[in-house]
Amino acid sequence: MTPPLRTEHLEFIPYRTEDEDAFVSLLRNADVCRWMGQDLVPEPDIRTLFRAILSDVYPQNLFDVWGLWLDGTYAGHAEVKRTGNVDGHELVTALAPEFWGRGLGGEVVRGLIRYAGDELGLKEVYGMVGAENTPSLTMCRRLGFRHLRDVPGDDGSVTKLLAVSTTDQA
Repeated sequence: MTPPLRTEHLEFIPYRTEDEDAFVSLLRNADVCRWMGQDLVPEPDIRTLFRAILSDVYPQNLFDVWGLWLDGTYAGHAEVKRTGNVDGHELVTALAPEFWGRGLGGEVVRGLIRYAGDELGLKEVYGMVGAENTPSLTMCRRLGFRHLRDVPGDDGSVTKLLAVSTTDQA
């Protein structure tokens, strides 16, 4: 079962039924979707996805997924899960735009790296960041991620596949 986590400012809390509207609002935000490299999905599909987290992901322990909370306010989403891009686990994060530019993205990723190393025993984790997402790429460089390769999308976009050691983190 996905455990709750805490970083300096954020609480990582497994989703609860009452978090559905916050989750939907985050993933219906066009700017969030653009930086996550995904299309804007219809609301009913996002609601189905959220319910699958509660009915399938958590009961079957498929992967770890949390809502992110800052002082009791929903701030975003985080996951650690196996990826098809490499033989390993990917960190997935999304912050609501009102929380951008406050250093919270780095805090989320550092928390996930620590969890992946300490609790899951992973030596390395991966991230996928759009080539145009300069703020996230800058943050990843600061955190010690290294570029493995570019992954071209069918639409002509490019996503950077990055990796970082879980043992080199402070």
